[in-house]
Amino acid sequence: MNFLPLIEAKRDGAALTPAQWQEIVRAFAHGHISDHQMAAFLMAVFFRGLTNEETRTLTLAMRDSGETLRFPDDPRPLVDKHSTGGVGDKVSLALAPLLACLGFRVPMISGRGLGITGGTLDKLESIPGLTTQLAPERLIAQVQAIGVAMGGQTETMVPADKLLYALRDVTGTVPSIPLITASILSKKLAEGIGALVMDVKFGAAAFMRTRDEARALAHSIASLAAECGVKTRTLITAMDAPIGRSAGNWLEVKESVRCLEGYGPDDFQELVVDSAAHLLVLTGKKPELAAARAVSLQCLASGAPRTKFNELIVAQGADLDAFHCQLALDHTAPVVLEVTTSEEGFISRCDARIIGEVVRDLGGGRMTKESVIHCAVGVDMLAKLGEPFGIGSLLCRVHARTRSEAESAAARLRGAFAFSREPHEPAPLIAEVI
Repeated sequence: MNFLPLIEAKRDGAALTPAQWQEIVRAFAHGHISDHQMAAFLMAVFFRGLTNEETRTLTLAMRDSGETLRFPDDPRPLVDKHSTGGVGDKVSLALAPLLACLGFRVPMISGRGLGITGGTLDKLESIPGLTTQLAPERLIAQVQAIGVAMGGQTETMVPADKLLYALRDVTGTVPSIPLITASILSKKLAEGIGALVMDVKFGAAAFMRTRDEARALAHSIASLAAECGVKTRTLITAMDAPIGRSAGNWLEVKESVRCLEGYGPDDFQELVVDSAAHLLVLTGKKPELAAARAVSLQCLASGAPRTKFNELIVAQGADLDAFHCQLALDHTAPVVLEVTTSEEGFISRCDARIIGEVVRDLGGGRMTKESVIHCAVGVDMLAKLGEPFGIGSLLCRVHARTRSEAESAAARLRGAFAFSREPHEPAPLIAEVI
C-alpha cells in the first residue's frame, strides 16, 4: 500500500475509513509498512487523536490481526485485569492466582514495559525457566486445567499490537487515549472474556498525569468494552508514589510472593483485594462489594493463591527448585547499596517518576526496542509516605550491576524523597471507581 497519503491525512486531522484502518493494521502486521513511517503515523495520531469510530475499528482490526481464544463451556467466568502501568505495579502477579482460587478462569495476556513502567511479562521472565510465549491452544488448555495462564502476544495472537506496543514505547506516543484503549482492549477482546477490571493510573509516574485525563481514558475503555460485550469496572488510582516497597522485575516478583504469603505492603494488597472484589460483583458471584472484599481477603490469607502461583509458574516451564533458591537470596544483583537520609521527620514525598527512571537506567527497562532487560536490578525497601524517619534511616536499597551505577542511582534517588516536620497522611490510593 502507499501509506504516505494516510500519514498526511491523519497529520491534517482527517478521519480514516474502517477499510483504511483495517488495511493499515494488516499491512503493518505483515511487514509492509516500515517502522519509520509507522512512527510518523503514530505521532500524527498522538496529536490529532481518533474519533470513537476510528478507535473501535482500530481495536477490532488489531484483535483480528491474529487468532482469538475460543474456550469450552464452563461455569467458571472468564475474567481479566489490566493496568495502564505504574512504578512498582506488580498487582497482576498476585491477583491472577487469587482469581483462579475464587473460581474464575483468567487468560491474562499482558505486555512488556513501556516507558518507565514495568511490564508483567518482563517480571515473569525473571523467574528461572519460565516462558510467557504460550500458543493459543496451550494457553486455553492451561486455563482450563488450573484456572490461569499469563502470556504475551505471539506471532499468531494479536501480532499487530505486539509490533505497535514496542514502537510506541520508543517514539514518545505512549500517552494517547485512543492508542492505549486500542492496545488494551485488542488483547482483552482476543481472550474472549466476559468481565474486566481496569486500573487507570494518574500522577507523576503515570501516562495520564491528571485525574481528569485518567477519567477520560477510563470512560474510553469502559464504553468501548461495553459495546463489545465485556462488563468493565475501572479503578482510577494514584501513581505519585510506587506501589509497594520494590521496583524492578525480580524484586517485584519477590514482593508478590510475600503478598501471597500474607506479608504484602498495605497499598499492594488493597489493589489486589479490591480488583478481585469488583470482579466478584461484576460477574454476580457476590452482590455486595463489602462482602466481596471480605471473601477475597479471606482467600488471599488462606495460602491457596500462593500454592496456585507455584502451579502457574511450573505449568509455564519454571524450575521450582531454582525459583525457591533464588527467593531465599537477599539479592541477585552484583551490587547492593543502601540509600539513607540526612534529615529527620516524616516522608512527605516519594517520587515514583524519579524511581522509575532510575530503575530503567539501571537496565530494568527499555531505552530502545532492542534493549536487553536486566532482571536483577532495581530498588527495594522503599520508604512509604507518612513514615517517621531519623538521620541515617534507610530510604531504599539500590540493586545494580556495578558500583558506579549504584552510586549514581543513589544520588538521584535521594532527590525522590522529601520530608516534613508534621505527620503526612497519604491521599487515598483508589481515587474513584467508574
